[in-house]
Amino acid sequence: MQGPTHGTKELLARLVAFDTTSHKSNIEIQRFIEDYLAQHGVTCELIASEDGAKVNLFATIGPGDRPGVALSGHTDVVPVTGQAWDSDPFHMIEKDGLLYGRGTTDMKGFLACVLAAVPDFNRRNLKTPIHLAFSYDEEIGCVGVRPMIARLGKTLPKPRMVFVGEPTSMTVVDAHKGPVRWQVTVSGRAAHSSMAPLGVNAIHYASAIIGELKRIEQDLKTTTRDDRFDPPYATLQVTEIDGGTASNIVPVTCAIGFEIRATPGLDVDAIEARLQDFVSEDCLPEMRTIAPEADIDIRTSNRVPPFGADRSSEVVTLAMKLAGHNSTHAVSYATEAGLFQDGGAPSVVCGPGDIAQAHTANEWIAISELEKCSAFLKRLADWAET
Repeated sequence: MQGPTHGTKELLARLVAFDTTSHKSNIEIQRFIEDYLAQHGVTCELIASEDGAKVNLFATIGPGDRPGVALSGHTDVVPVTGQAWDSDPFHMIEKDGLLYGRGTTDMKGFLACVLAAVPDFNRRNLKTPIHLAFSYDEEIGCVGVRPMIARLGKTLPKPRMVFVGEPTSMTVVDAHKGPVRWQVTVSGRAAHSSMAPLGVNAIHYASAIIGELKRIEQDLKTTTRDDRFDPPYATLQVTEIDGGTASNIVPVTCAIGFEIRATPGLDVDAIEARLQDFVSEDCLPEMRTIAPEADIDIRTSNRVPPFGADRSSEVVTLAMKLAGHNSTHAVSYATEAGLFQDGGAPSVVCGPGDIAQAHTANEWIAISELEKCSAFLKRLADWAET
């Protein structure tokens, strides 16, 4: 490990060694980061989840009396279960200029670059502070960052702008889709299958709902056209279905999960209202002629807002300058950028690594990507001194 990335690679190896799969605690990795920052004279605040099993970390380098630039990243990773790895996913290895390990790309590579830059940040006479905002449970719907964002401008400083370091190959992303997920529970009435008319078949009505979702999906393809995205429209898909107990019983319940990857500006509430109207007008009256207790419950299980930045905003302009690019891009995956923006902190997405490597077996990041990110952060520090 020679050259300017030595410290970054060493830190990345340490971060990868923590198994921070989302269903596990991230306290150990955050304590490691807290101790590392303390060694460099930086204090931080740990913000615990309600059950105390996980924590966010927020730190400020530079003057504390003014808003700064936040570097946002998540500490959790997706599971390796069922994936065929050629090496221990939680022991980073280097081969042919690539660093292999779970989270190297998504997104501990960015965290390592930020931590490696801390000594340089500390040496600077920063006029604009640099904040670190490291969260938990991003992979299950940007869950952990929300209580931290709720404290911005209250017990935590509200950043002037936010750079979210998700893997973009160090290009500047100013728009992304937002996943919204629902759970639908259909409750009918059980009966012996030989006396089917005495029951209300929950699976039958669930299939009718799926048919309506299919019609909504087709409409989205024409009403949400935006060629910056791939695919160039908001998508809808049924992701889960579970119902029935036995082949000789009229199914009493059926559960459906579906999601929309919303484009910026899509009225998601109007889509839910359309589905509620369909249920109220086309399903429940018929169901309740037989079973007055029949019901259909539609609930939002998670909502990450789509993200769209003003291309002329300070954060986008600065990100392009620091990255050395004169254009921006839109992506279909989601980040916490929309949540920060809704919380009053203008945001942009720019980080090392190729998103195609995220969540895969033998996940890797190129050392050259870490070098580009480190150079970006050095230029950020130059700017923050002026």
